[in-house]
Amino acid sequence: MNVGQSFKMAIKSIWGKKARSALTMLGIIIGVAAVVIMVSLIQGMNRKTMERFESMGDNKIEVYASKWWGGNDISDQLYDYCLSLSDLVVGVTPQGYYYPQNGIKYGTNSTSNMEYGSPQIYLGSDQYSLCNNFTIEKGRDIAYLDVENYNQVIVLGARVAEFLFPYRDPVGEIVNIDGHKFEVIGVYAAKDPDSQWSMDNMAVVPSSMNRLLNKRTSFDSFIVKAVSKEATTEAITLLDGFLSGLIDSFSGYYSVYSQNQWMESDQSYTNMLSLVVGGIAGISLLVGGIGIMNIMLVTVTERTREIGIRMAIGASRASIILQFLIEAAVICAVGGVFGLVVSALGTVVAGKLLLDTVLMPSMGMTIGAIAFSVVLGIVFGLYPAMKASSLQPVEALRGE
Repeated sequence: MNVGQSFKMAIKSIWGKKARSALTMLGIIIGVAAVVIMVSLIQGMNRKTMERFESMGDNKIEVYASKWWGGNDISDQLYDYCLSLSDLVVGVTPQGYYYPQNGIKYGTNSTSNMEYGSPQIYLGSDQYSLCNNFTIEKGRDIAYLDVENYNQVIVLGARVAEFLFPYRDPVGEIVNIDGHKFEVIGVYAAKDPDSQWSMDNMAVVPSSMNRLLNKRTSFDSFIVKAVSKEATTEAITLLDGFLSGLIDSFSGYYSVYSQNQWMESDQSYTNMLSLVVGGIAGISLLVGGIGIMNIMLVTVTERTREIGIRMAIGASRASIILQFLIEAAVICAVGGVFGLVVSALGTVVAGKLLLDTVLMPSMGMTIGAIAFSVVLGIVFGLYPAMKASSLQPVEALRGE
């Protein structure tokens, strides 16, 4: 018997017992769907996390440094050192914070009435946007002269601009921050407009406004932008060495770290979670495989006489084994295809409900699921096939 005939007989046998075949496939369908949906959700969650990290600023190094006495502002020293690392570093900015008591006001509008809270006001240099991956949509960015000349100007995040100026261009308008007037010179392009804790709910003023708003001139928080992921690692090492020579444990404190480190840590955690969740969901595939073995053993019992006749007229053990393995593989392959259809629908629905995004199983996962289903059928169909081939023709012909 050739392979083509074995396939025809397998399909005929499956079709002849439709209800039983469907129930047998159900375990494979549920198993494949569970694995694909769970792994797709983990991958989608990881992708969204990586996108958020990148929107916050990739290759970004955060530096915290302060001296307890002898002056605690190291801005100039850090800036000069970063200039000497021009092959590794493309930007550096202090990063200060101001928490307005009454929000940002324009006319009768105040950001203190915003649905998700008043925006964060940052203090930064002309390189703040570069270091934090912000781009200007309207107007212009903070310039070097704005910092040097203590210009009371402000760049608004997209959500703040939309709230304060829903029907007009904000550029050139004057807003009030706790009694201080600032001219709006620009608006940043939106990063994540649909997020509740949006990065667009912010505004930036020149770092020299620290004297006006916080009544101080020094900074202890800085952002350094590296040229690449590889350069980030090297720059961290050099900055750590520079600061250790500038600040010791008796005179102050410092720390240097990058979001790339958090990204790598998160990636490792997600990969481990994918394996764990996939393994748990894979248990249902194991149960489905046991169901395949059980049904194939029943099939061998039901077709004992047929097996005896075939062996009596010269069928080899190999042909008997091949027929039952193909039958088990076809059942699993068909179940795997239906499982992929279910998983595609389930992934779309789960992705929309849980992650608010449209997810689809990857091509690699699709091919892998079908291949694994076939292998599963062969593995769990091997014992029934061996049992069928080991029957003695005389004994088999006596069976009913």
